[in-house]
Amino acid sequence: MKEEVILVNEQDQQVGVMEKMEAHQKGLLHRAFSIFIFNEKGEMLLQQRAATKYHSGGKWSNACCSHPRPGEELLDAAGRRLKEELGFETGLKKIFEFAYKVEFENGLAENEVDHVFVGEYYGQINLNPEEAQDYCFKSLPEIKHSLQIKPGIYTEWFLLAFPKIENWWKKNNWQ
Repeated sequence: MKEEVILVNEQDQQVGVMEKMEAHQKGLLHRAFSIFIFNEKGEMLLQQRAATKYHSGGKWSNACCSHPRPGEELLDAAGRRLKEELGFETGLKKIFEFAYKVEFENGLAENEVDHVFVGEYYGQINLNPEEAQDYCFKSLPEIKHSLQIKPGIYTEWFLLAFPKIENWWKKNNWQ
């Protein structure tokens, strides 16, 4: 099945649809989402992307990132991908969005309006090996320290999103 992404303008209004790899090759702005999951201790779920991913393979990132399909609601897409990648379902809440652009050494680019969701989960995780090769839970201070001493082990968008999540966490005293 051909995967398509929703092309958007700076206001996140749909302006078209394009095959996913073509959009990443051309670096066109498209809609995406990122999911951050926390356990009962307030630790964040991190996943290590599968080494075979089209970019950022083997790097650590938040629980799940992807793109909604044309005609698919963001919350539905987020729930679908969480189940596909990590094998579980949980309630999700959108907390903010941000835009970013990152170019990779292999010529691909992420140029996204990224809608950020959070949720809580305490059960079993069943990784899809095509998507993720490992996972762990870490406290926000542990992650912050790791980002300072080993930023290269994390995805580019996680480096950008983590301070925003950390600020949101502090303001909302979430959980």
